[in-house]
This record gives sequence, structure tokens and C-alpha cells, in this order.
Amino acid sequence: MSLKSYWEQTVAFVELELRRLWHDPTEVFTRAVQPILWLTVFGTTMERLRSIPTANVDYLTFISPGVVLQSSSFIALAYGIMLVWERESGILKKLVSSPVDRFIIVLGRSLAGAVRAVTQLFIVLPVALLFGAKLKIDPVSLILATLVLLLGSVGFTSLSIILAVFMKTRERFMGILQAIVMPLFFTSNALYPIEIMPAPLQAFAKVNPMTYIILSLRDTLIYGDIVSAINGLLVTLVFSSIVLLLATRYLQKIVE
Repeated sequence: MSLKSYWEQTVAFVELELRRLWHDPTEVFTRAVQPILWLTVFGTTMERLRSIPTANVDYLTFISPGVVLQSSSFIALAYGIMLVWERESGILKKLVSSPVDRFIIVLGRSLAGAVRAVTQLFIVLPVALLFGAKLKIDPVSLILATLVLLLGSVGFTSLSIILAVFMKTRERFMGILQAIVMPLFFTSNALYPIEIMPAPLQAFAKVNPMTYIILSLRDTLIYGDIVSAINGLLVTLVFSSIVLLLATRYLQKIVE
């Protein structure tokens, strides 16, 4: 298959997701309620208490990138629910049995889920700015932050495909989803610096993909350190590539 065919088939999946968003954008805004509460309630309260050391950055600014990722990663991981439904209805079996390469199916679906997840960046950031977060918003920062979030969301959507292999019902999938998202969030550097964590949590945070995505977003949107942000971007690329390949390998089992 030519590169042009790969590209066209991948774009077709993303285009389908964009059409779904256009016709029913309610999920995008309802998913933004939780991160907005994190910022407006938790963020502003902890900012007044000043109990968490964040160097020369105020607390609301410090947590803004992490809150964006928390919302985006939940949407990306929840994308697997659609696959569970498609397996139950027989749609997925027909898709896997079609001439479309399985890698393209996984890549297309992962990008589609990532596009949905990245919308949170453009909803949560304005709210953070409205409440006083001091973020560097310029074309370069926004492009790099979008790219980091897109790559990270591809990884989390691919992970949701793997989870859908083992979760036979939507109820089980949602249960395991909650058991994954929040522990990853709280054991990352989203709400506090790694340095103040207990030693076991520090060790886990250093292998937590969320940590590096947040570091990259923070370097981009707060410090304007593009070089450090690119380092985080490369780590995110490695994580997403590995999970994407694993999801491709497991895709056949989702219809068995």
C-alpha cells in the first residue's frame, strides 16, 4: 500500500470524528466542567493557602497544564467505550476483516480520539487565564502545546484500545478507566512538584507518561522553554509509539 493510501485512510477516520464533533459538540463542553472546577475551586483555594511550594510560579498557573492533560487524557481513554460498543454490534469485526491495514485502523482511531481530546486545551486555557493564570500564549507556544497534547492523547487513546480488548462490557471498561486515570493523575506532577512526594511516589512519577507530558506543557506555556519542551515531546512520542504498536498487535483479539 502506498503512503498516499495510508494517509487518505488515516485522514478518513479523523474526518469522521470531526463530523461527529460538529454535529454533537456537547460532550466536549460537558467534559470541561471537571477541569474548570479544578481550576476555579481547588486551584484558587490552594493559591490562597500557599501550602504547596511552586517556586516563583503561582499555584493556579502551576496546575493549569496538568488540569488540561487530566481532562484530555480522560476523553482519550474513554474513546475505547466506542470500540466496546462496536464490538457488541458487530461493526468492529467487519472493520477488522476489511482490506484496511490494522495499523491504519488503530492510528486513525487514535488520532480521531486525540482530536477530540485536544479540544480541551482551547476550553480550559481561556478559563485559566480568566482566573489569573500567567501563561505564555503565543503562536509557537500554542502550536507546540497542541502537538504535545495530540501525541500524548494518541498514546492514551491507543491504551484505551488495548483496554477494550480485555473489557467485554462498557460497565467494566468505565470501572477500569476510573482506576487508571485518577491514579496516573495524582502520581504525576500535575498538582505538586515531584520533589515533595514520598520516595515511592517519586519513583512511580518518573515512569508515569503524564509527568513528561505535563513537564512539556509547563515548559511551553509557563516558562517558554522550547528546548526543554521538545525533550518532553520526544519522550511523549516514544510512549505513544510503543502503545500504538501494542494496540495494533492486540486489535485482532478485540473481535475474538
